[in-house]
Amino acid sequence: MAYDTKALNRVKRMEGQLRGVLRMMEEEQDCKDVIMQLSAVRSAVDRAIGVIVSDNLLECVRNAEGDQAKMDGAVQEAMDLVVKSR
Repeated sequence: MAYDTKALNRVKRMEGQLRGVLRMMEEEQDCKDVIMQLSAVRSAVDRAIGVIVSDNLLECVRNAEGDQAKMDGAVQEAMDLVVKSR
């Protein structure tokens, strides 16, 4: 699967956020602030998973060419991915 720029940029932002968290920890900043930033990263990961799964699902449905069994399989696989990510 080809990942679009939107998904790649989301992951790059998360990478920057995690680097910021590491810096905060190295600087021994307040744990509340560190936890707040880690929560933001977790939310960003959840949103990225949603974007990637939905893009993949759309691609699979388009490629199913009207085959109901293929579409059902694609939907089930997408749901499995979402459940597994929790």
